[in-house]
Amino acid sequence: MDFSIKTFDARTTPTQAKTGLMIVGVFENRGMSPAATELDAQGAISAALKSGDISGKAGSSLLLRRADGINAERVLLLGLGKEQPIVPKDFTTAAQTLARMLPSLGANDCFIALPLESVRDRDSEWALRTLVLAMRDVAYRFDAMKSKKDPAPNGVKKVAIVVDSAASSAARETLAQSVALANGMDLTKDLGNLPPNICTPTYLANTAKKLGKDFGFGVEVLDRKQMEALKMGSFLSVTNGTIEPPKFIVIKHMGGRAKEAPTVLVGKGITFDSGGISIKPGAAMDEMKYDMCGAASVLGTFRAIGEMNLKLNVIGIIPSTENMPSGSATRPGDIVTSMSGQTIEILNTDAEGRLILCDALTYAERFKPEAVIDIATLTGACITALGHHNSGLFTRHDAAHDALADALMAAGKASDDTAWRMPIEDSYQEQLKSNFADMANIGGPPAGSITAACFLERYTRNYTWAHMDIAGTAWKSGAAKGATGRPVPLLTTYLIRRAKNGPAS
Repeated sequence: MDFSIKTFDARTTPTQAKTGLMIVGVFENRGMSPAATELDAQGAISAALKSGDISGKAGSSLLLRRADGINAERVLLLGLGKEQPIVPKDFTTAAQTLARMLPSLGANDCFIALPLESVRDRDSEWALRTLVLAMRDVAYRFDAMKSKKDPAPNGVKKVAIVVDSAASSAARETLAQSVALANGMDLTKDLGNLPPNICTPTYLANTAKKLGKDFGFGVEVLDRKQMEALKMGSFLSVTNGTIEPPKFIVIKHMGGRAKEAPTVLVGKGITFDSGGISIKPGAAMDEMKYDMCGAASVLGTFRAIGEMNLKLNVIGIIPSTENMPSGSATRPGDIVTSMSGQTIEILNTDAEGRLILCDALTYAERFKPEAVIDIATLTGACITALGHHNSGLFTRHDAAHDALADALMAAGKASDDTAWRMPIEDSYQEQLKSNFADMANIGGPPAGSITAACFLERYTRNYTWAHMDIAGTAWKSGAAKGATGRPVPLLTTYLIRRAKNGPAS
């Protein structure tokens, strides 16, 4: 789908525009958006509203063909809910309705002339991005593994989004960022949806290398011997049961100033999680291919910021392996030594994500980061706590960490990729006590997502850090099974704001 920005002037009005489809907004009280009012010179739209052919409720629609006095072949009236300002949820509903309709219409091109600046508590950038992401989400297909590909959608191929001429420059920048974000989300979805016999640690490493070639990133991939030399005993303990070689991937986008402290993103890359010796039940175990969605989100975010050429230093770290049972697999009761020197009693081999992340978080210290954010499908307990709407966000509670948490939550709200902050307190650390090592790798069923974060927190005390548990948001189950691309929107929005406004943004 090809996107562009269009402006109207005295010589080129919505009425005069020649296009296969013009989309304008209407409201529940029979009101019309400014563009709809202009098109209604001969009363076709007002007549449809008065007749009750369209209610104006969010997501309602009516297609008019060859309306008198309008050059466009078709006019789509799109319900935006109650009169302005438009409720954000109603605008999102309308955008999703429009996205589902466009592939089934006969037009090849369209103009979207909606009041982007009239959404309550949102700016026109948000509205434009919402439109683009909705259309790209509907257009997304994953049929790479099918012998017969899904039929290519027909309908609209060229989309021009109409803005005021004074806002055209900013709109073009927002559009470019929105398309880059959609491309990053598509990569994250593709990686998540690939089967685990294809998307191995080596595949992730090769994906990082390809991104490096395409966007000029620095990429380094450490193998087992190099990890052994770094004494990553915790990470390596998870690799013991698999024949797939583990990979420790470092990817660098150095778009900022030479001495600018980088933001570091750490993504959990378990390409298949059987649970190891503490094996999972068989039901829905196939979905454990999604246990690398933290890694996929880091690569998707890099895909987005690389296309944007973001003026910021960002480093990605991806520890990647399978977690498999075998005669050589790590056992419950084994004690391992992490890169930091701290020892860990492994009480449950299915709590492996924190074991690979802790060494990656220690490795991150060498970059003297401005902030470190780890992203992981870490705990089922987070789904119990927050469901599938919000990702879990964990940080320490002090001024620097409060500022980081606020910035991440604001980015989530701005991108509709929301997170909810959870506590980290010393009282929860008590659950990780071990009689035989510095800590255990699990703290029991109570507050499972919090004790997992507390485990990671022990490895991050030399820098500002946040942990995002995306177990409930990275993929969908059931008939809609598939990776969601989250939290690429949140991370990308956070990085864009940091590049523009500095660390506190």
